[in-house]
Amino acid sequence: MRDGQSESKTGAHPNKMSNQNTPNRRGNPPAEKSDKRMTLPSRFHKEVQAHLSRNPPQTGPPLNLNENLSSGKGKPYNPQQVQGRIREILGKYSNGFWVSKLPQIYRELYKQDLPTEAIKDLDTWTHICTVEKTCSSNPTELLLYPAKDPTNTSTPSPILRPNSTTAPVPASNAPTDKPLPSPAQPRPPTAHLTRSGSHSPPSPPSSSSSPSPPSSPATLSPDLRLKLEELLVKYSNGLWAHALPKLFQDTYKTKLPRHVLENLHLLSDICTIDYPMPDNPKRAILYRRSSTGDGGGEDENCTRRNSSTSEEELRVRQELGRRLSNQAVPSLQIPKEEYPSVLVVEATNTNGVVLRYIGEGYSQAQESMEDEMREFYGLDKSTLPPLSSPSSGQLVAVRAEEEEEILRAQVCEVVADKVKVYYVDHGFSEAISKTKVFELHEKFFKLPFQATKCKLAGLEPFCQEPAVLKKFEMMASGRILLAEILERGQIPLSVLYDTSQDDDVNINAACMKALRDKTLASPLQVNSAYMNVTVSSVCSDGTIYCQLPSRGLAKLNEILENIETYFHSQVTSEFLVSRPFCGKICMSRYKGKWSRVEITNLHGTRVLDILFIDVGVQASVEVFELREIPPLFLRDLMAIPPQAVKCCLADLSVSVGSWTPDVVQWLREKVLNITDCSMKVAKVDETKRCIYVHLFTDKNFHDTARSLNYQMAQSDLFKQQPDVFLTSHSSAKIFTTTSSSKTNSTSDSTNGNTTSTTVPAKPNLRRALPGPRGGGGGNTTSNTPQDTPSPPSTSLQLPPLLELPPAGNNIDVYVSVACHPGHFVLQPWRDMYKLVVLMGEMILYYNKTEEKSLNIEKNQIYAAKVDNNWHRVLVKGVLTNGLVSVYELDYGKHELVSCTQLRPLIKEFRQLPFQGITAQLAGVKPRQWSEEASIVFRNHVEKKPLVAQLEALHEATNPWDRKLTVFLVDTSQEERDIWVHDIMAEFAEEITNEL
Repeated sequence: MRDGQSESKTGAHPNKMSNQNTPNRRGNPPAEKSDKRMTLPSRFHKEVQAHLSRNPPQTGPPLNLNENLSSGKGKPYNPQQVQGRIREILGKYSNGFWVSKLPQIYRELYKQDLPTEAIKDLDTWTHICTVEKTCSSNPTELLLYPAKDPTNTSTPSPILRPNSTTAPVPASNAPTDKPLPSPAQPRPPTAHLTRSGSHSPPSPPSSSSSPSPPSSPATLSPDLRLKLEELLVKYSNGLWAHALPKLFQDTYKTKLPRHVLENLHLLSDICTIDYPMPDNPKRAILYRRSSTGDGGGEDENCTRRNSSTSEEELRVRQELGRRLSNQAVPSLQIPKEEYPSVLVVEATNTNGVVLRYIGEGYSQAQESMEDEMREFYGLDKSTLPPLSSPSSGQLVAVRAEEEEEILRAQVCEVVADKVKVYYVDHGFSEAISKTKVFELHEKFFKLPFQATKCKLAGLEPFCQEPAVLKKFEMMASGRILLAEILERGQIPLSVLYDTSQDDDVNINAACMKALRDKTLASPLQVNSAYMNVTVSSVCSDGTIYCQLPSRGLAKLNEILENIETYFHSQVTSEFLVSRPFCGKICMSRYKGKWSRVEITNLHGTRVLDILFIDVGVQASVEVFELREIPPLFLRDLMAIPPQAVKCCLADLSVSVGSWTPDVVQWLREKVLNITDCSMKVAKVDETKRCIYVHLFTDKNFHDTARSLNYQMAQSDLFKQQPDVFLTSHSSAKIFTTTSSSKTNSTSDSTNGNTTSTTVPAKPNLRRALPGPRGGGGGNTTSNTPQDTPSPPSTSLQLPPLLELPPAGNNIDVYVSVACHPGHFVLQPWRDMYKLVVLMGEMILYYNKTEEKSLNIEKNQIYAAKVDNNWHRVLVKGVLTNGLVSVYELDYGKHELVSCTQLRPLIKEFRQLPFQGITAQLAGVKPRQWSEEASIVFRNHVEKKPLVAQLEALHEATNPWDRKLTVFLVDTSQEERDIWVHDIMAEFAEEITNEL
């Protein structure tokens, strides 16, 4: 559903972590570490419990002033950012405090170290603060107060705290816009490492790497400030500053004052500003500042969730009217995993779909409880009489009609000798005999009620539409599905997916399609001819999309014209899309006009893939380019089926891979921008949803020899050649973006400069175990000898090396790949945020480039498209079948991709150091690890944030050949830290004993 790495929190620079804060575990025998050993159950093959991802992180102990002065000496920093933060600190400590305490307070608030030079500059910042010397001769004993003249507003207040709002996945290679929990900061040797949590918002790069924005005495008018804040509210996950002018113009029908972008610090009181690309000061992301002024958007959301939980608990207490115990039934907590499994019970309203969560702590706990209830209320226990007088709202135990199950229920109504009950764990009602109702023992009040509800995103206006409910009943009721939770609350907003088939099915999108009026679809019959056909898109595999004259197309054009007029007349931010999700139908500009699009994939929270469903063109855009469909036109627009008809040229026998760029370009020049084409339907393939046609550039469809099919078959365009491309890659082509302030408009998107995918990208819900994969067997060929790999081209400037702390220090990491203790891949947590931004930029850039012939060489660096994302890769081998073996330099995964999916890696994307670094586990003897041991290791570390203690760094000529030896520590447990080498040593010892 979402792919790409989740945007995440960055920590302080590892070089600034004090050695005294590093727990020393090197060289200690296991017997001396019994207090920190993990007691393992006998079942090594079960996955370790998922990270507790929502516990607030703790910072390390305070540094004294002398320690801070000794680190990072002389490094550049952003004075306006630091000044703004110090002003904010002084606002909280208006009575002043010791300067020596400033680094500690700064670190606690911003999760970054105070730049050394800033302490030296305090004396000169008289408009920000007052430094007062005491009678002591100690230079560190200084007092810091707010500026003496607080009314002076000539200098703006640049309060820049980029960690105030969460930002986009991980892909995770996964679909997702949720931040990963931050690994803990180091603590003294006498204590455990602090545990991780995800409520801390992401902290973009430290101020030392942020370019200093230009200063100006200009100010913002109250009206302008209010409008900008309104826009930022819509984009809680951040908004690129370069998007402001167009967004402001579209929303308020007036130009954004020029001085705003030149003086972003003027926005510091309503947003925080981050520069994720230090080499490009014009690229800044704006995050809305929390209304409390003391925390990030995540904290605000957390407070809102806690509030809704409390209301839910209160509601449960009031409605149950329980008489048997003073303790309350705990409220059901939404699972922490990104895509929990759910069993759909029923839906009479898509705003309240009844379901149950599947898994440990939910369905498994319910089954255990019901087994216990069956034993407690067994048939042989005549000592438990039925409840004599059940009352409405009371919790009871009910013997089901099958006479075998004992279930928890709530009394709804009592009529004569019948009682209507609602099964609180199963989500349905039933009328039963009074003799089957028993008093519920107090020990069965401990488990939350398992039947709960969710709201289906995108279907809110049609929540009771019969066609929608019928479709949902057919596709979802009684089935186990995956739920993507977009908004957590009393009734979570969700998207449901059926992953039981080869292709994942978006249930929300399928229900929305039930609203379509089939009479408005383009008419298609075999042997029928159609004139005035418009070819709207030609894909790189020869697939074409056509628009046929129809009643639906005429109605669509009329509605779109009305929407265009409507948007021009509205001065509001109401229609900005703030919560995108896969399958959502909304609006985006195509050739300067608003058109219908479907969101097909999300890369974090700011970049996404869309399909223009009426022209068949796919694009990658930023979220600010989307608009909601105005409610006035929503129902009529949803009733019109997509007007782009997918077609293939019939009777054109070509070998796989023959659709070369030259052939595709020839076809585009023939048919694009021509409105009077004609076609004759030869075959309708329902399984592939494709129409095979004979295409003509005029109205002479009776003469087959005049068809483009015949012309191409008779020409030498398709010279027979080896099958160099796999069919699975033939449709994954490139397309241009729509209007963007940093790219050209799609006004040329159908003139031969644009191609599109034949099938919309589907959400990828299955995650294969990453790791080195086999190549192509014996098909590997290369001009470079296998035993003497060639170094990268000297003409290609590589990124700087990844900075790592000295041995003995701690570093927060994310394990992207884990094969076994001798080989895994780490990503430093502090730069994961930058990586997400980089990958979003690569998607926007490369998805608007055309496929070009590229001389691919082994051991060279390229950009490669893998699973809808663009990665920085190293070519490991070129195969004869057109596939290339690549190594993802930021994630450590080996992949096979088509050679058509590689592009040159431009300089802009070679600034950030490669983020993946291989490692081996310290504290265990090197060995040939068994598959069982590898599984145990993988379950404990892969796709998890951990703390790594560096034992050694093995340098190499190439950055991808560097290797670390580290201890790994899981700090997610409240009561103890889990040292992974202890687990593996115990496992190895147990295996040895068994042998």
